[in-house]
Amino acid sequence: MAEGIKSVGVIGGGQMGSGIAQLAAVAGIDVWLLDLDSNALTSATKSITNSVQRFVSKGQLSQEVATNAIKRLRCTSNLEDLRSADVIIEAIVESEDVKKKLFSELDRIAKPSAILASNTSSISITRIASATSRPHQVIGMHFMNPPPIMKLVEIVRGADTSNETFITIKALSERFAKIVVCSQDYPGFIVNRILMPMINEAFFTLYTGVATKEDIDTGMKLGTNQPMGPLELADFIGLDVCLSIMKVLHVGLGDSKYRPCPLLVQYVDAGRLGRKRGIGVYTYGKQPEVSKSLARL
Repeated sequence: MAEGIKSVGVIGGGQMGSGIAQLAAVAGIDVWLLDLDSNALTSATKSITNSVQRFVSKGQLSQEVATNAIKRLRCTSNLEDLRSADVIIEAIVESEDVKKKLFSELDRIAKPSAILASNTSSISITRIASATSRPHQVIGMHFMNPPPIMKLVEIVRGADTSNETFITIKALSERFAKIVVCSQDYPGFIVNRILMPMINEAFFTLYTGVATKEDIDTGMKLGTNQPMGPLELADFIGLDVCLSIMKVLHVGLGDSKYRPCPLLVQYVDAGRLGRKRGIGVYTYGKQPEVSKSLARL
């Protein structure tokens, strides 16, 4: 059970990985955060420190908890340092080949009892698990962005995921103060199976000249009470991530309704990836802070 988890490894020092590492550290668990890029680890450490201090300033964490959380965080670029981890959570690029290669390495390095979890937002857990000799201990643990704020974790069981693994990861998610929903291992799972076609349709609406980007987003925000319009949300997620998920849906489900909008493809080809690049559907200056309304998403 989650109470027995003393050490967690998180792979990927980006926004998702650093956010997951923060959750584990605040929950009282020792954390190894791994990234091959030392600059990414430096940035992640700074981001986590600033984030926990914001929670302190808002009265949502005590200074003692925040200080202890930072002490529990260790950074590394050596996969061997994850040997003692009870759970290893992968939060790297959304590529099946890359993830399978990593999980094969983790299977070799991790202790026999370790659970291997993927933060994938759309890729088959069953196929990722096939790269290991422990498919019963592989599971999807899909956090929403940004993990310290968003309340949901989407748990995905592969074909061979054991009940024990599921129960442990569900309890761990709840230890992180998250609400859990459970999905079968189908392309896109629950959230992105519904969300990404909406975003894709917003691109088609813009592509065919139905309305301006501003009116599309305003219409959806005020007409359906969403905190962000679909095009603004796509920029926040990353247009490359949106396109990758749409491709998974299109190939995995074989339905033309999941065909990526040509405008989305064009933007990604042009490097217009959203807020992280300073330009996507909209143009940004300094990378903006996460809006308060996003916490309600």
